[in-house]
Amino acid sequence: MSFLVAGLLSTAMAQSTESILNVPDSAWTIHPHYEIGFLAPITHRIQLGKEGTDFNFIQDGGQDNLFRFQRLEMGFQHEGRHHLTFLFQPCDIFSTNEAYQDLQFDSVIFAEGTPMEFRYGFDYYRGTYMYDWREGTAEQLSFGVALQIRNATLDFRSQNGELQNTNRDIGPVPLLAMQGKFERENNQWWGFDAAGSFAPIKYINGSNTDIVGAILDASVRGGIHLQQGTDAFVNLRYIGGGAEGTDNTPDQGKDGYVLNWLNFVTLSVGFELR
Repeated sequence: MSFLVAGLLSTAMAQSTESILNVPDSAWTIHPHYEIGFLAPITHRIQLGKEGTDFNFIQDGGQDNLFRFQRLEMGFQHEGRHHLTFLFQPCDIFSTNEAYQDLQFDSVIFAEGTPMEFRYGFDYYRGTYMYDWREGTAEQLSFGVALQIRNATLDFRSQNGELQNTNRDIGPVPLLAMQGKFERENNQWWGFDAAGSFAPIKYINGSNTDIVGAILDASVRGGIHLQQGTDAFVNLRYIGGGAEGTDNTPDQGKDGYVLNWLNFVTLSVGFELR
């Protein structure tokens, strides 16, 4: 049903906006982009607090499964060369399991055998500017910069509600970005995109917090040109990264240490208005 709704929405957008977006003298064109599919965790470790448990979300936290994946993006193109995109990437994974041993997250200890609920929420928002070096052709090869805002929510709680540990974090992440799209025969095409960074955070944000962080969000896709200016595609994406270090201004009752590294893979189908 979700695939059918996405297809109908894509066709409706194309028909209703074609006359507006493809005006010959218009300096800007608009390119909505939507994907839906599944996310598969490959590796995922976390430790909260220097005395906390080095916890494997996949083996012990119920992430040995497939989870729903969606991606929403709005692109703007100016004079065929300048690309500006705004992305919303939801990532909110709920799972349950029984504590395989005594588990400690920050100062909260869950006894072995406790029925547990886990939430790993890591939505992010991203604005990207890229410059297309293949201007004047139907193909694209663009490079640029991006600013991503992370919106993290991590919950560890007993199912009876008696114990809970929660972490919240909002912060900016500067990235480098690139994207390509190349034509093939019979209205087919392939493309890729990537955005990422790796750096000691204190050297980027000017603080004295000794935390090392990294992120890579990259994909490769194949698609076909449809009618009414719409593209359909299949996309294979890698999302990975994390952070390790100690925050010098931790919340009350916490020592500020965090270790969080993950590797996720997604497979999705999508529609884009070109």
